[in-house]
Amino acid sequence: MKKNILIGVIAFILGIVIASSAIVLVAPGAMLLEDESKYGFDETVEILTASVESHGWKLPAVHDLQKTMVKYGYDVKKVQVFELCHPEHAARILEADEERIVSSLMPCRIAIYEREDGKVYISRLNSSLMSSLMGGLIKEVMTTAAEQNEEILEAILN
Repeated sequence: MKKNILIGVIAFILGIVIASSAIVLVAPGAMLLEDESKYGFDETVEILTASVESHGWKLPAVHDLQKTMVKYGYDVKKVQVFELCHPEHAARILEADEERIVSSLMPCRIAIYEREDGKVYISRLNSSLMSSLMGGLIKEVMTTAAEQNEEILEAILN
């Protein structure tokens, strides 16, 4: 009897260790999405900008990280981060006191960057996965925003 209890406890602890290890190894890669663009850097930027506007979203800011890094003495490949905002979605979250906690994730951000191989990539937060952890209004709004962001990106993804 004691042997069975000991085996059960060891199996339970081993299960927790294996599950925790899997989460630590898989979760970081699942939180960010990355896809290759069909186009060069400048064309990807142009198409994204047009697509944002045609889908009814706003582009309040674009951060040219390559230019920023030059100011600090570093030379990096082309990198631009686009802040996408849908005022209606943002207002739904920002009007609710308890939901403002996710304001640090707003607005939605999409990065376009070039790698050493000359290819251009697009990355963004996996908002659908993140929203599934939140629930309620946040889940509803973030899921909708994530779906719309993927529609915006369809024109440039391989």
